[in-house]
Amino acid sequence: MKWFVGILLVLFCALQYRLWIGEGSFAHVARLKAEIEEQSAENDRLKERNQILAIEVDALKSGTDSIEERARGDMGMIRKGETFYMVVEDEE
Repeated sequence: MKWFVGILLVLFCALQYRLWIGEGSFAHVARLKAEIEEQSAENDRLKERNQILAIEVDALKSGTDSIEERARGDMGMIRKGETFYMVVEDEE
C-alpha cells in the first residue's frame, strides 16, 4: 500500500510540475498569448504600410503627375523654362 501511495504522490508531483512550470503551463500559455498579441500588432502595422505602398505604386503606374511629383521631390528636377531658387538661411 505504501508503494501505491508513493507512486501516486510522484505522479501527482509530475503532473503539478507540468501544470505550473513545464511546457503548456499557465505561464507558458500567457507568454505565448503576449507574443501573439505583439505579432498581430506588427502584422497590422505592416498591412497598413503595404496598402500605402500599393496605392503609391498604382498612382505611379497610372499617371504622370505622381511621377513628376516624385522627380521634383526626390531628385530636385525642374521643368523646362522654370527657374530654380535655393534659399540659404544664415547660421547664427
